[in-house]
Amino acid sequence: MPARFRFLIIVALGLALTAGTAALTPAQEPAAKGKDTTAVSPPSNKSHDAPAAATDPAGRNEADEHDAHGMNDAGRSAQPKSMLEEFWFNFTHNLFKPLLLFFYMGFLIPLFKVEFEFPNAIYQGLTLYLLIAIGWKGGEELAEIKGSALGGVFGFMITGFILNFFIGILAYFVLHAFTRLREVDKATVAGYYGSDSAGTFATCVGVLGAAVPIIKYDAYMPVMLAIMEIPGCLVALYLVSRLRHTGMDQLGNMPHEPGYDPSARRPVASRSGAHGEAPPAEQEEDKMSLEDVHKAKQGETKINGGSTGFLSPKLLHEVFLNPGLYLLFGGIFIGYLSRLQGEKVTAVDDPLFLNMFQGVLCLFLLEMGMTASRKMKDLKKAGWQFIAFGLIMPNIFAFIGITVAHVYSLVTGVPFQLGTYVLFAVLCGASSYIAVPAVQRLAIPEASPTLPLAASLGLTFSYNVTIGIPLYIQIAKAMTSAFHN
Repeated sequence: MPARFRFLIIVALGLALTAGTAALTPAQEPAAKGKDTTAVSPPSNKSHDAPAAATDPAGRNEADEHDAHGMNDAGRSAQPKSMLEEFWFNFTHNLFKPLLLFFYMGFLIPLFKVEFEFPNAIYQGLTLYLLIAIGWKGGEELAEIKGSALGGVFGFMITGFILNFFIGILAYFVLHAFTRLREVDKATVAGYYGSDSAGTFATCVGVLGAAVPIIKYDAYMPVMLAIMEIPGCLVALYLVSRLRHTGMDQLGNMPHEPGYDPSARRPVASRSGAHGEAPPAEQEEDKMSLEDVHKAKQGETKINGGSTGFLSPKLLHEVFLNPGLYLLFGGIFIGYLSRLQGEKVTAVDDPLFLNMFQGVLCLFLLEMGMTASRKMKDLKKAGWQFIAFGLIMPNIFAFIGITVAHVYSLVTGVPFQLGTYVLFAVLCGASSYIAVPAVQRLAIPEASPTLPLAASLGLTFSYNVTIGIPLYIQIAKAMTSAFHN
């Protein structure tokens, strides 16, 4: 990266830090009065410290609903009145919380050329913890949802699955119309955006917990995270399968694209790779059995779109039993069964899975900042249209998500907390960097391993955790205020 560009980034960050510090000064007043109840664990849909209040079938109470929308006296006195002022308040208030400061610190490491590498084993450990902690808390709260509300919750999960599939298809058409990527890369990137991001979800949970007052969300949202991760995998597989049946060569080029070679051999599919990276080509064969390598070289292995059909058993296993989904569902199941036995059973482990959540999330965002910064250089060859896609479309997808969620609530009568709208917007507006890349390495080796991750981490993740989440909070507040149940 040119030195001039690095200098401009440093100056901009310095100015932003100065402005943000000034903007944060008035926000300290609520804390001095004992009103700033910053959470250290993922917020739930139930406040265990609050006095008893009337509850609805979903297990929420009126006091939580009141506080979740920031409509109590403390919320009115602490936050500005106009929507623009409130967004600016939330933006500056969240921008300099420890969560994002760790992200900025990691982002600057490659720019400053600091000789530091985040150990991959620690990253995997942090990811394991976050997935299980999110699932654990969700499982605990799921155990307290009344049976009469399960029908509406299940319907919302189906709606989220269908919506993310639609978002993936919409992303493909937008990429097809406005970018110069190869068709296979458009299809793969669309799959990334038809999925969701556990990292963005975890960051949003942290932001909601640090809000003043805490913004509540419904207990089943971690389950939504797992459900809405799957459509993107299916979108990518479906679109690439169509391309293979309409003339794509073994290197991923269509007849009208440069480099088309019908006699070329498909790259060997790899089974593993570090976070945000594709394994080097010379190491890929070492990651496969000798029999697999021989079949691949002979052109006999057809993982997708060939003799094994659209979804092979191996591919189904990768989609539905990838490590991320397994850990998340495992945490939900354990938390659910444990809470059914009583609060004292889960209270023993809550300090690990809940109290440590924010600290572990900070370290996770440090690594994510480093990866996002390094992926920025991969965007040069994609063109400004692709960069615009990675920054603009998350807002559109998130707005669609909030709209669909509110329409579902109005039609079915299922009430949602404010945080539920925000998390649903994040699930719609985020892009995968774990599940879909794993499927891509296995089933779509022809696609670029760098471009989708450059958009997902370098653009969309960075945008969502800094600007997107506060913006989605304001959109959700405006929509729920304008159209009441």
